[in-house]
Amino acid sequence: MKPAYTLTAIMAMVLFLFSCATNPVTGRTELMLLSEQDEIAMGRSTDPQVVQTYGIYENSNLGSYIGTLGRSMGTISHRPQLTYEFKVMDSPVINAFAVPGGYVYLTRGILAYLNSEAELAGVVGHEIGHITARHSAQQYSKAQVAQLGLGLGSLISPTFAQVAGLAAQGVGMLFLKFSRDNEREADSLGVEYSSKVGYDAREMTHFFNTLNSMEDSKQGSLPDFLSTHPNPENRVGAIMASAQQWQAKLSLTNPKINRNTYLAKIDGIVFGEDPRQGFVENSRFYHPALKFMFPVPSGWKLENLPAQVQIISGDEQAAILFNMGSEATPGAEARKFLKESGATVLSQKETSVNGLKALVLASSLSSQSGVLGVLSYFIGKDSSIYVFHGFTAQDNFAARQKDFQQTMNGFQTLRDADKLAVQPDRIRVKTISRRMTLRQALKELGTPEADLKKLSQINGKALTDEVPANSQLKVIAKGR
Repeated sequence: MKPAYTLTAIMAMVLFLFSCATNPVTGRTELMLLSEQDEIAMGRSTDPQVVQTYGIYENSNLGSYIGTLGRSMGTISHRPQLTYEFKVMDSPVINAFAVPGGYVYLTRGILAYLNSEAELAGVVGHEIGHITARHSAQQYSKAQVAQLGLGLGSLISPTFAQVAGLAAQGVGMLFLKFSRDNEREADSLGVEYSSKVGYDAREMTHFFNTLNSMEDSKQGSLPDFLSTHPNPENRVGAIMASAQQWQAKLSLTNPKINRNTYLAKIDGIVFGEDPRQGFVENSRFYHPALKFMFPVPSGWKLENLPAQVQIISGDEQAAILFNMGSEATPGAEARKFLKESGATVLSQKETSVNGLKALVLASSLSSQSGVLGVLSYFIGKDSSIYVFHGFTAQDNFAARQKDFQQTMNGFQTLRDADKLAVQPDRIRVKTISRRMTLRQALKELGTPEADLKKLSQINGKALTDEVPANSQLKVIAKGR
């Protein structure tokens, strides 16, 4: 009698026959559902979504500096044929991440906590290592196999990318969690690549020591470094040993650190949340750059992203989404919403919101979880259209309308001079004149007692460490 093969067994055989590839770093054969062209296509489709969601930090000199350093390592990596792109994201979260195909991102948050060009090279090299070793592509492949729901045809079909929803992965790629083995390999590759372009890879350990000293570095919706890059055992010792081996192999007797060069590049970088891009105070959301404000319902949580403001009720049963439209008039924006969403109109009217032309639309919308009731305001201001969508389950819609209307009817032009003039905190680099402990130096530079721990982490030193004369240190210049 012939054996009865299960679907899992058949899929395993198909995967072995059609989905194996040689890893460019290890040379070993491994399961891989993505070709190099698939990886490049995934990166190309993901990049604009990342930029739209989290925003680029507007500092062309800093971006060019990091790009030049990163590309120097990309060219000597295991995959020099890729076109590497490096971008600084306008986020206070401490993270660096990569997507397949050669895209590397560093947040301004992580740049604030690095203290030399050698540290930067180590982190950038680490992210390049995730790309060259195909770690994200591996995680994606494993996730697809685990689903076992694609069917045999889609695994070997030329249209696999479309069937598997490859292009729809988007920013979800940033939330893939690497394994500790992936992290060890990326650490090792970061050491190798940074050493090959002349840096002292031992400096990488300072950043990981800083991370370990921080109880919670997460802010906002973007994950922090340790949540996506798990900390392997003996990370610091392994990096030190590998760095020494590469320095000996390359006869690198005077490796570069370039602390002052790096500090000069980040002098003035925004630290923490940027209130110019929106902040909440006394249950009101203010946006100084775009000169508007609106109230936030009591007990609701607001998440301010570059492309959208999300306001979620305390019981998570209702939400308000706020963004800028692309059409010229409130009516045109409303018609676009109806066309794209397929919502059914319940009522609509033209109105005025605090002197601004607007259109109010009530509609119902079918979703996977049932029918939603939606209240939308399309408001014209300064040649732009601002859009609110408040939604909840249809049977809960009447009870939530008051919250929706309070926020939407409260939208108005911001005229408060103090709010309009608000500025962010920034990193400033200062030079100390004499030898002293870090605590003494920071106090002498005007750091409040409550900020000393944070400043010690930002500078990558303990408060009891001795700091030589003429050393440069980072402090926080308060913006408001």
